[in-house]
Amino acid sequence: MATPLIVWLILCGIWGSTWLFIKLGLADLPPISFAGIRFVIASLILVVIVAARRAPLPRKTSDWLTIALTGFLCFTINYGLLFWGEVNVSSGLAAVLQASVPLFGLLIAHRLLPSEPLTPAKLMGVLIGLVGVAVIFWDQIGSEGKLAAWGSVAIVAGAFAVAFSNVIVKAKGNHFDPAVLSAGQMIFGMIPLLVLGAIKEGSPLHFRWTKLAVLSLLYLAIVGSTVAFMLFYWLIRHMAVTNTMLISLVTPVVAVLLGVGTIGERVTLRMIVGGAGILGGIGMMRLRSKQ
Repeated sequence: MATPLIVWLILCGIWGSTWLFIKLGLADLPPISFAGIRFVIASLILVVIVAARRAPLPRKTSDWLTIALTGFLCFTINYGLLFWGEVNVSSGLAAVLQASVPLFGLLIAHRLLPSEPLTPAKLMGVLIGLVGVAVIFWDQIGSEGKLAAWGSVAIVAGAFAVAFSNVIVKAKGNHFDPAVLSAGQMIFGMIPLLVLGAIKEGSPLHFRWTKLAVLSLLYLAIVGSTVAFMLFYWLIRHMAVTNTMLISLVTPVVAVLLGVGTIGERVTLRMIVGGAGILGGIGMMRLRSKQ
C-alpha cells in the first residue's frame, strides 16, 4: 500500500502545482495560444505512447464524434475559459472554482445517467457547494472588480463544460483505451484553441518566450498532462476509486498554499468560506457515494 500512497501524494502535488505554472506562464504568454500549445506537446507524447502500446483505435464514426465532442467541451471550452479566467484571478482561486466540476457532474448525470440518481444527501452536497461558489463570486465582485468576477464566471463555465464531457464519456466512452481517449480529445480540442489564438493573439513566433514561459509550458505539457495521466491510470488499478477521487479535495488546498507561499497571492475570508463550501459539498457527495 505504500507505493500507491506515494503515487497518490505525487498526483496531489502535480495537479495542485499546475495552477501556479499556468499563472507564471500567463505573465508572458497569451491565454488561448498558451492552452493550445500545451496540448500540442502533450498530445504528441500521448500519440507516441498509443503507437508504442499499439492501443486499439475506435472504428465507428459515432465513437470519433464522441471523442471530438468531449474534446471540444473538455479542452477547447474548459481550458480556453480557464486560462483566460486565470489572467484575472489568483491561481488558488482558479483551482477552488474548478473543483466545482463534480457538483455540475452530479446534476448532469442525474438527467442523462439513470444509474446515478440525485439523492437528498447528494442534493444537499450540491447546494452547499453552489453556495460556496456564490460566496466567492460575491467576494470577487465586491473586492477585486469586474474583470475578476468575469474571470470567475469563465472558470465555473469551463467546469460545467468538463463535467458535461465526463458524463458523456461515462455514458458512451467506457470502451475507449484511456490513452487513445485523452490523445484524441486533446487533438480535437486544441485545434479551435490554436485557430482562435492565431486570430486573436497573433503568431507564436512573436510571443515573449522567456525562460519561465518555456519552463511553465513544458511543465504543464509533460508533467501536468502526460506524467500525471500515466500515474493516475496506474493508481486507479491499485487503489480504490473512492480514494483516488479524494485527490480533487486536496489539489485546491495545495494550489492555494503554493500561490500564497511562492508569488504572494492574497486569500480573503470569503474565499476561505466559499472554498470550504465547495470542498465540503464535494466531500459530502463522495462520502455518500461510499454508502
